Amino acid sequence: MEIVQKDHINDTQIIDSQYFGTVNWYKLLFENSHVEIAQYEAYPKTSFRNRTIVAGSNGLITLSVPLQKGRSQRSQTRDVRISYDQDWQEQHIRTIISCYGKSPFFEYYQYALEILLRKKHTYLLDLNQATHQWVLRQLKSKLLLEYSIAQEANFKQSAIDLRDQFKPNSFQLVKNPVKYPQVFEERIGFQTNLSVLDLLSCMGPASKTLL
Repeated sequence: MEIVQKDHINDTQIIDSQYFGTVNWYKLLFENSHVEIAQYEAYPKTSFRNRTIVAGSNGLITLSVPLQKGRSQRSQTRDVRISYDQDWQEQHIRTIISCYGKSPFFEYYQYALEILLRKKHTYLLDLNQATHQWVLRQLKSKLLLEYSIAQEANFKQSAIDLRDQFKPNSFQLVKNPVKYPQVFEERIGFQTNLSVLDLLSCMGPASKTLL
């Protein structure tokens, strides 16, 4: 599986790049025939492009990838660089293990996931690409993800703009949530549209069928 670039075509759906995308973001990928990831767009604040949400014993936890220039970032998405001033990779790994170490399928993914997260990518888009590839391998999916070559101003001319369907402040407001047993469901209730890591850890190979 690889992400490629190709010419824009009619009926293309443009989506945002996500870091370990939400469950319904992946559902969107599988439900549409031609999806392209936006790269020539003004990088927005507060999105899932550099964060993902997992469930712990006391509630939801947001994992954020720090960026160079932080919130003042005004680059296009393809040019956004990751900051390594802090050891966020180990913090993400420890949190994910804490959340899913006792889930039914996490042990099958843990080793490869740690290798994935410890690799240092310069650009956020490359990190997200690596997470997409890893997730699709676990799902045994041949889905081909493509980068759009269209500029943001031209998205609506020949495509359906589905970017930011799920935002951190409203990501659980989804019409058709994917339901499955969760690790801490008895304690914190069922949590809709979490990181795909939640689905994989809880459902393993059955995750593809649910999507």
